[in-house]
Amino acid sequence: MSEDVAAATTLPATAAETSPDNPWPLQLLSQKLKMHIDRAPSAWIEGQVIEMNRRGTNAYLTLRDIDAEISLPASAWTKVLDRQEIPLERGSRVVALIKAEFWLKTGRLNMSVKDIRPVGLGDLLARIERLRHALAAEGLFADSRKKRLPLLPHRIGLITGRDSDAKKDVLRNAALRWPAVEFDIREVAVQGNTAVAQVIAALRALDADPAVDVIVIARGGGSLEDLLPFSNEELIRVVSAAATPVVSAIGHEADRPILDDVADLRASTPTDAAKRIVPDVAEELARVRQARDQLRRGVTRLVEREVDRLASLRSRPVLASPEAMVTHRHDDVERLKGRSQAAVTTAVVRATDQLVHLKAQVRALSPQKTLDRGYAVVQLAGSGPAAGVRGDVVRHPDQAPPGTPLAVRVAAGRFTAESTGGQETAEE
Repeated sequence: MSEDVAAATTLPATAAETSPDNPWPLQLLSQKLKMHIDRAPSAWIEGQVIEMNRRGTNAYLTLRDIDAEISLPASAWTKVLDRQEIPLERGSRVVALIKAEFWLKTGRLNMSVKDIRPVGLGDLLARIERLRHALAAEGLFADSRKKRLPLLPHRIGLITGRDSDAKKDVLRNAALRWPAVEFDIREVAVQGNTAVAQVIAALRALDADPAVDVIVIARGGGSLEDLLPFSNEELIRVVSAAATPVVSAIGHEADRPILDDVADLRASTPTDAAKRIVPDVAEELARVRQARDQLRRGVTRLVEREVDRLASLRSRPVLASPEAMVTHRHDDVERLKGRSQAAVTTAVVRATDQLVHLKAQVRALSPQKTLDRGYAVVQLAGSGPAAGVRGDVVRHPDQAPPGTPLAVRVAAGRFTAESTGGQETAEE
């Protein structure tokens, strides 16, 4: 007993501490693996039953992933399978509660099925709707994220099944509408567990090609299980992230995978997709002819309208008889000239009359007129005994005492006189 305890104390505590000189016994590794695997919880998984064998009370299953080439062997008690109302068959889609078990003696890892349930159409539809609502809440279906398709794509990427009717419908209808259109065709699996991976790979390759203007994902009708790859979340997110516009043409009008919601354009059928991604050459030519006719009519109306306008302008008096304007202005000038001359003449006459009147007034008030009425101007003719200077006008008798020589000016001339004295006239 002491030897076993001593040996245990010398063994490495962890796998990383083992070495060629100090290895673990196989038993210890198996025990540790079993302890680690036993601590792993059970997990619900989804898959498809591709093999199922019953051997007594045991059943051996092989489950395959829905969207990838991955398989997992598992075992279950037959009573677990017998609890199902509808017996499981190969190809059934199921969800199973799996618990990993490690057999210590044989070192074999076993996946034990503790419970298993078939996935019906109702479950699938409910799951798709839950995913649809979750992606819609993220905004992946918003109109603001939708990209406009080019008016005339030169190269169309087509993702479809190998030699499928959907491929033929798209190619035939597109060629009928626009014969010059080019296609880059990627044939992939459109159902089954490899469909998602192949469609995603083709989509990414076409999206990376700058020559591709639009990508069409086309598939004919089928059951709900057949169309499940086009409701795969990974595929939906890749389509949402694509820089090239994506058109969904899956199934028939009634089919509604989630791809229809995230695509930039949903076509009800592959034929409808061909009609909506390329224009009809006949219709476009008819539109060109119609546009040319409209342009021709528009130009004709414009020319006719301008001709009528020119004729109207030419018929106006100013253009029909341009000298009339000069004649009219000449008459205006002559009339204004006459008015000006009349105004000037009137002003001169009035000024002349005013001048004559003023002249008469001046003459009436002049000293000569006073003399003409018999008045005389008496001036001192020399120095006299009174104060005064020769030439002063005598205004007071005191200026001319007796003996003062005087010069008297009358209307017709002047004469001399001598003062004999006088008296002052009393003022009134």
